[in-house]
Amino acid sequence: MSGQKLIATHRDGAEIHHGEDICKQKSHQLLDKMHLPRGLLPLDDLVEFGYNPTSGFVWLKQKKRKEHRFHAVGRTVSYDAEVMGFVEEHRMRRLSGVKSKEILIWVSISDIYVDPSTDSDKITFANGSGISRSFPITAFQLEGGDGSGSNEKK
Repeated sequence: MSGQKLIATHRDGAEIHHGEDICKQKSHQLLDKMHLPRGLLPLDDLVEFGYNPTSGFVWLKQKKRKEHRFHAVGRTVSYDAEVMGFVEEHRMRRLSGVKSKEILIWVSISDIYVDPSTDSDKITFANGSGISRSFPITAFQLEGGDGSGSNEKK
């Protein structure tokens, strides 16, 4: 199912916001509510944020694709103009629009989770084939008092 069709099926009953400031604020609030680090989605020029609390479906639209370097773990992540998936406590699943650069290839990330029963200091990223990698959760926290983060790719 295409991104637009998937969004359309979850639009009824969704909380939808437009404009960069409110979209960024709402995405941070949702990540806080799900016990995930705020720096996980360092998106710019957001034009729409949608969240359906019944299904857990969330989508974020930005003006253009963005690459972000997480210096603490030495990884570059690409965020498409549309990022979507399902959220639940400690987890984002069935993600689309997020890729991590591994050596010379881009690998799609389909699942991000923190397992508080084993190690709440680690966050795990997995792809559709079941390959996963864990990192310190602190590498994905926003830095700085204004919440803008200082690890953005310039």
